[in-house]
Amino acid sequence: MNKQIEKAYADRPKNTVYQITVSVIVLACILWSGSAVEISKGGFSGLQIAGNILNGILHPEPKLLFNLTIQGVPYLLLETVCIAFLGTLVGSVLAIPLSFLSASNLMPGPIAFIGRLIIMAIRTIPAFVYGLMFIRVSGPGAFTGLLTMSVCSIGMVSKMYIEAIEDLDTRILESLDACGCNTLQKIRYGILPQLIPNFASTVIYRFDINLRDATVLGLVGAGGIGAPLIFAMNAYRWNEAGSILVGLVILVLLVEYISTKIRVKLARG
Repeated sequence: MNKQIEKAYADRPKNTVYQITVSVIVLACILWSGSAVEISKGGFSGLQIAGNILNGILHPEPKLLFNLTIQGVPYLLLETVCIAFLGTLVGSVLAIPLSFLSASNLMPGPIAFIGRLIIMAIRTIPAFVYGLMFIRVSGPGAFTGLLTMSVCSIGMVSKMYIEAIEDLDTRILESLDACGCNTLQKIRYGILPQLIPNFASTVIYRFDINLRDATVLGLVGAGGIGAPLIFAMNAYRWNEAGSILVGLVILVLLVEYISTKIRVKLARG
């Protein structure tokens, strides 16, 4: 037995040249990419700023952290959550018809190709660019963040929806058809039970992403807590910046815990 294993190992395909070629290409790409990196000369200043941020997180401003007015951290976090939630909800609903039109097992090839092309075009543009575009349309504020999150959600959610639709077990539909069920009954008892858990898990995952993106979008005036954060950092008010960051960390951890519990419940039933 050992001799057979040794013989099989000795007769294995030799791909040394291929491995060396790939290694050289990867190393060349790393070196070429590293040539574009420029080390800043203000290393001491950068470390000092990083220390100030850390000190602000360790010593947050209590008045801002527990301020219940519209300038306080709780209200700004609530606004950020609302932007992410509504943006996820609207984008997920709009993604449903687009996903069914793009599913190759339900639609003819040309129609599915056009649908996938639209989804690809939506996914190409970053959320930051969408935010700058919608600010010109609706002005700065939470509504701009809602529009941005909605459009950004369509691209990813549609892609995940399509995968769930194309993985449908058609044998269940054939069984219902043999039982004499009509189209609505086949949708109710054969399609929706298969799609709803996957759809819900995708929506929850996208909400996690949108919650972080909504914070970044605040930097361009799309509502949420991002704008006060950048203003506090630009003004070197590190205690205020620390209060906002502490609130963000607590919010993300809380949402992550709840969403994980829900996804596990959906996966295991």
